[in-house]
Amino acid sequence: MRLYGVTGWKNAGKTGLMERLVADITARGLSVSTVKHAHHSFDVDHPGKDSHRHRVAGASEVLLASRKRFALMHEVRDAEEPTLDALLAKLAPVDLVLVEGYKRDRHPKVEAHRAETGHALIAPCDPTIRAVASDIALDLDRPVFDLNNTAGIADFILAEVGL
Repeated sequence: MRLYGVTGWKNAGKTGLMERLVADITARGLSVSTVKHAHHSFDVDHPGKDSHRHRVAGASEVLLASRKRFALMHEVRDAEEPTLDALLAKLAPVDLVLVEGYKRDRHPKVEAHRAETGHALIAPCDPTIRAVASDIALDLDRPVFDLNNTAGIADFILAEVGL
Protein backbone atom coordinates (compact mmCIF):
# COMPACT_ATOMS: atom_id res chain seq x y z
CA MET A 1 0.00 0.00 0.00
CA ARG A 2 1.14 3.50 -0.74
CA LEU A 3 1.20 5.91 2.17
CA TYR A 4 1.09 9.69 2.43
CA GLY A 5 0.53 11.94 5.42
CA VAL A 6 -1.14 15.22 6.26
CA THR A 7 0.39 16.86 9.30
CA GLY A 8 0.45 20.24 11.02
CA TRP A 9 -0.35 21.89 14.30
CA LYS A 10 -3.79 22.00 15.93
CA ASN A 11 -6.42 23.95 13.94
CA ALA A 12 -4.19 24.10 10.85
CA GLY A 13 -6.83 22.49 8.61
CA LYS A 14 -5.61 18.89 8.59
CA THR A 15 -8.99 17.18 8.96
CA GLY A 16 -10.72 19.35 6.37
CA LEU A 17 -7.87 18.73 3.94
CA MET A 18 -8.00 14.98 4.63
CA GLU A 19 -11.75 14.93 4.02
CA ARG A 20 -11.42 16.80 0.72
CA LEU A 21 -8.48 14.62 -0.40
CA VAL A 22 -10.39 11.40 0.29
CA ALA A 23 -13.39 12.69 -1.69
CA ASP A 24 -11.20 13.89 -4.59
CA ILE A 25 -9.02 10.78 -4.83
CA THR A 26 -11.90 8.29 -4.51
CA ALA A 27 -13.79 10.25 -7.20
CA ARG A 28 -10.83 9.41 -9.47
CA GLY A 29 -11.60 5.72 -8.98
CA LEU A 30 -8.87 4.94 -6.43
CA SER A 31 -9.46 3.24 -3.09
CA VAL A 32 -8.38 5.15 0.02
CA SER A 33 -8.20 4.32 3.71
CA THR A 34 -7.24 6.72 6.47
CA VAL A 35 -5.45 6.55 9.79
CA LYS A 36 -5.99 9.38 12.30
CA HIS A 37 -3.78 9.83 15.35
CA ALA A 38 -5.42 11.16 18.50
CA HIS A 39 -3.32 12.58 21.33
CA HIS A 40 -6.08 12.08 23.85
CA SER A 41 -8.27 9.31 25.06
CA PHE A 42 -11.17 8.72 22.72
CA ASP A 43 -14.05 6.30 22.55
CA VAL A 44 -16.17 5.19 19.63
CA ASP A 45 -18.35 3.17 21.96
CA HIS A 46 -21.07 4.29 24.37
CA PRO A 47 -21.66 3.37 28.02
CA GLY A 48 -24.58 1.01 28.39
CA LYS A 49 -24.25 -0.52 24.92
CA ASP A 50 -23.47 -4.25 24.78
CA SER A 51 -20.09 -3.75 23.11
CA HIS A 52 -19.07 -1.21 25.77
CA ARG A 53 -20.12 -3.63 28.48
CA HIS A 54 -17.92 -6.32 26.89
CA ARG A 55 -14.89 -3.99 26.94
CA VAL A 56 -15.49 -2.83 30.50
CA ALA A 57 -15.77 -6.46 31.56
CA GLY A 58 -12.22 -6.99 30.26
CA ALA A 59 -12.42 -8.13 26.63
CA SER A 60 -9.17 -7.44 24.75
CA GLU A 61 -11.03 -6.93 21.50
CA VAL A 62 -14.66 -6.38 20.61
CA LEU A 63 -15.78 -6.68 17.01
CA LEU A 64 -19.10 -4.96 16.41
CA ALA A 65 -20.70 -5.94 13.10
CA SER A 66 -23.79 -5.22 11.04
CA ARG A 67 -24.86 -5.49 7.42
CA LYS A 68 -23.45 -1.99 6.73
CA ARG A 69 -20.07 -1.96 8.57
CA PHE A 70 -17.94 -3.46 11.28
CA ALA A 71 -15.67 -1.91 13.89
CA LEU A 72 -12.91 -3.65 15.77
CA MET A 73 -12.09 -2.07 19.10
CA HIS A 74 -8.80 -3.19 20.62
CA GLU A 75 -7.96 -2.23 24.19
CA VAL A 76 -4.32 -1.22 24.57
CA ARG A 77 -4.72 -0.89 28.34
CA ASP A 78 -1.22 -0.58 29.86
CA ALA A 79 0.71 -1.70 26.75
CA GLU A 80 2.69 0.70 24.56
CA GLU A 81 0.77 2.64 21.92
CA PRO A 82 0.88 0.65 18.66
CA THR A 83 3.25 1.96 16.01
CA LEU A 84 1.95 3.31 12.74
CA ASP A 85 3.44 0.27 10.97
CA ALA A 86 1.57 -2.10 13.31
CA LEU A 87 -1.69 -0.27 12.64
CA LEU A 88 -1.16 -0.20 8.87
CA ALA A 89 -0.73 -3.98 8.94
CA LYS A 90 -4.34 -4.25 10.16
CA LEU A 91 -5.79 -2.45 7.12
CA ALA A 92 -7.19 -4.21 4.07
CA PRO A 93 -5.25 -3.42 0.88
CA VAL A 94 -6.14 -0.15 -0.87
CA ASP A 95 -4.48 2.08 -3.43
CA LEU A 96 -3.55 4.78 -0.91
CA VAL A 97 -3.55 5.23 2.85
CA LEU A 98 -3.75 8.84 4.00
CA VAL A 99 -2.44 9.41 7.51
CA GLU A 100 -3.47 12.39 9.63
CA GLY A 101 -1.00 13.29 12.35
CA TYR A 102 1.99 11.08 13.12
CA LYS A 103 4.21 14.09 12.45
CA ARG A 104 7.31 12.37 13.88
CA ASP A 105 7.02 9.27 11.67
CA ARG A 106 9.19 9.12 8.56
CA HIS A 107 6.59 8.77 5.78
CA PRO A 108 6.18 11.62 3.25
CA LYS A 109 3.74 14.34 4.24
CA VAL A 110 2.00 17.56 3.27
CA GLU A 111 1.92 20.13 6.06
CA ALA A 112 -1.36 22.00 6.54
CA HIS A 113 -0.71 25.55 7.73
CA ARG A 114 -3.01 28.42 8.74
CA ALA A 115 -1.37 31.74 9.62
CA GLU A 116 -4.03 32.58 12.22
CA THR A 117 -2.88 29.75 14.50
CA GLY A 118 0.42 31.54 15.10
CA HIS A 119 2.41 28.30 14.88
CA ALA A 120 5.73 28.19 13.08
CA LEU A 121 6.03 25.89 10.10
CA ILE A 122 7.28 22.37 10.74
CA ALA A 123 8.58 21.97 7.15
CA PRO A 124 11.88 23.88 7.41
CA CYS A 125 13.21 21.35 9.95
CA ASP A 126 11.55 18.22 8.57
CA PRO A 127 12.58 16.69 5.23
CA THR A 128 9.63 14.26 5.32
CA ILE A 129 7.33 17.23 4.63
CA ARG A 130 7.39 17.31 0.84
CA ALA A 131 4.97 20.23 0.37
CA VAL A 132 2.97 22.77 2.36
CA ALA A 133 -0.72 23.63 1.96
CA SER A 134 -1.21 27.12 3.37
CA ASP A 135 -3.72 29.95 3.54
CA ILE A 136 -0.89 32.47 2.91
CA ALA A 137 1.92 32.70 0.36
CA LEU A 138 5.19 31.19 1.60
CA ASP A 139 8.71 31.20 0.23
CA LEU A 140 10.02 27.66 0.80
CA ASP A 141 12.37 25.15 -0.78
CA ARG A 142 9.45 22.84 -1.63
CA PRO A 143 6.05 23.23 -3.29
CA VAL A 144 3.48 25.45 -1.59
CA PHE A 145 -0.20 25.00 -2.43
CA ASP A 146 -3.22 27.04 -1.50
CA LEU A 147 -4.84 25.15 1.37
CA ASN A 148 -8.08 24.98 -0.64
CA ASN A 149 -6.45 23.70 -3.86
CA THR A 150 -7.53 20.13 -3.17
CA ALA A 151 -7.13 18.91 -6.76
CA GLY A 152 -3.61 20.33 -6.99
CA ILE A 153 -2.59 18.77 -3.67
CA ALA A 154 -4.15 15.44 -4.70
CA ASP A 155 -2.29 15.57 -8.04
CA PHE A 156 0.97 16.18 -6.15
CA ILE A 157 0.39 13.31 -3.71
CA LEU A 158 -0.63 10.86 -6.42
CA ALA A 159 2.44 11.76 -8.49
CA GLU A 160 4.64 11.35 -5.41
CA VAL A 161 3.33 7.81 -4.76
CA GLY A 162 3.19 6.81 -8.42
CA LEU A 163 -0.57 6.61 -8.91
